[in-house]
Amino acid sequence: MAPSYEVAGSDLIAEDIEAYLFAHQHKSLLRFLTCGSVDDGKSTLIGRLLYDSKMIFEDQLAALEADSKRLGTQGGEIDFALLVDGLAAEREQGITIDVAYRFFSTDKRKFIVADTPGHEQYTRNMVTGASTADAAVILIDARKGVLTQTRRHSYLVSLLGIGHVVLAINKMDLVDWSQARFDEIVADYGVFAEKIGIKAFTAIPMSALQGDNITEPSAKSPWFAGPPLMRWLEDASVEDDLREKPFRMPVQWVNRPNLDFRGFSGLISTGVIRPGDKVKALPSGRESSVARIVTFSGDLPEAVAGQSVTLTLADEIDVSRGDVLAAAGDPPAVADQFEATIVWFDEEAMLPGRPYLLKLGTRTVAAQVAEPKYKVNVNTLEQLAARRLELNDIGVCNLSLDAPIAFDAYAENHDLGGFILIDRISNRTVGAGLLHFALRRSQNIHWQAMDVDKTARAKAKGQKARVVWLTGLSGAGKSTIANLLEKRLAAQGRHTYLLDGDNVRHGLNKDLGFTEADRVENIRRVAEVAKLMADAGLIVLVSFISPFRAERQMARDLLGADEFVEVFVDTPIADAERRDVKGLYAKARAGQLKNFTGVDSPYEPPESPEIRVDTTMNTAQEAAEQIFEWLEGGSFDPVI
Repeated sequence: MAPSYEVAGSDLIAEDIEAYLFAHQHKSLLRFLTCGSVDDGKSTLIGRLLYDSKMIFEDQLAALEADSKRLGTQGGEIDFALLVDGLAAEREQGITIDVAYRFFSTDKRKFIVADTPGHEQYTRNMVTGASTADAAVILIDARKGVLTQTRRHSYLVSLLGIGHVVLAINKMDLVDWSQARFDEIVADYGVFAEKIGIKAFTAIPMSALQGDNITEPSAKSPWFAGPPLMRWLEDASVEDDLREKPFRMPVQWVNRPNLDFRGFSGLISTGVIRPGDKVKALPSGRESSVARIVTFSGDLPEAVAGQSVTLTLADEIDVSRGDVLAAAGDPPAVADQFEATIVWFDEEAMLPGRPYLLKLGTRTVAAQVAEPKYKVNVNTLEQLAARRLELNDIGVCNLSLDAPIAFDAYAENHDLGGFILIDRISNRTVGAGLLHFALRRSQNIHWQAMDVDKTARAKAKGQKARVVWLTGLSGAGKSTIANLLEKRLAAQGRHTYLLDGDNVRHGLNKDLGFTEADRVENIRRVAEVAKLMADAGLIVLVSFISPFRAERQMARDLLGADEFVEVFVDTPIADAERRDVKGLYAKARAGQLKNFTGVDSPYEPPESPEIRVDTTMNTAQEAAEQIFEWLEGGSFDPVI
């Protein structure tokens, strides 16, 4: 079929380029993704859309024709999939691995399409592509019908709240355009769609390779009265959906160019705003009204979802980056504990209790994820027991944050309900999540202010409260040094307490083993206890292997400035193993002790400890004296 679809305002390019650019700039934008089983024709469909909308330059077309003869799967004819499958591995295998984004436009709309992979091991890639999509095109091979991958991707589309869905039944030319086959697939899919919460979808019979029902109705399916795919994409009304919701704008920047102007800049997530409208700043709850809507081109009488603006307010209220400006009469909730669905992206498993960073909108806070309530088998939708989430797992978990945030349930507002999790040490994005609701306990429990605080308690003891955290391999000498240090401090009249790794496991942590998840929980509990003891004004000595930097950083973050002192008891593993007074290394080498630090479980040494003790150069007594002298008159405030 010869392409007959014209590019937006193509005649204007030659006649009036400024008019063309103005018209192009003011078109609406639709983001959509294609998904489905391997070899259902996703890349071919996108290639056909690019080709038929005249979005291919002459040199690209020439390269496509050459690549089709050399690498294509269509016997020398144009292989449209090669326009999208840019990775060498994809071209060699004939499949899509990464998410490929492409842009094209018509006379009515601009589009960004994400071609997502079909394999189960690339679930995270598919979720990434779907996270910003307004619509989804789910492809089905007419010969194969609804497959496991079809159900998997449909579940993810439903999970991510994509409300506009096309069921593209492709390769109809290979089943002789059978209406009976089409109706059978639609009925089969409809039963499953209702089960997972897809309330409506539009089914279109097509041949992406031949171009049937892509940009124009095909004469090969006279029994089909619906729109071709391009017309459906042009007419999908996603902007109205966002404008009809309550006003929300996460504040990205406090705009203060001079003393006479203070505005709050951001992208309007949902709703409509006008000067005079009442707004509430969250999480503070302060209210004001909009004075002006400022843009580079001048003030606006109205702004809507999708626009980036600066709002000035009638009153001087405290608003910062990460806060949310919302309709005063219908604001989002504020909480610090939630139930959420999490999709795990990282090669390293999610460990319950490990501190991560959570980024929602323009706000970033510290977060801890509890042990999953369950994970979902995306092939069968079965709920399975799980203690942690592995790469590509999807699970339902509780979250606790270190500060309250303004939020909407993801089902109501993707921007204020969707978040990412970030590793605190490496800054990798390790997961993405969807908030369901705030936990009731987060609404019922509030911090009770006390008149006697940490400073007063420490002053009564004549000392500065601190947590001295000794970390190092088993056998490094941590407990010996900590014991000698406590005796030295006690001799000076200091009020102390020593938390030792072995001793704590006889009581508080007796229920924990030595898996990575248990080690994380072990340190989390001890850090909380140390924080309480420091709050009592004590000098707390903590002697734990504490092998992971993330948990040691979590312990540091629980305390005030200069209150956490990290001591790295630096002992080479050969020396620690030679001492081995408990015989633990020998058991670990013999396979009798699993997950033993330094043997079959990693140790992450501190990168910038306050104190480093070299036990190959110093005795335990000398090491204790080194730490004591640092505490009494080191680079920070003295103990007294």
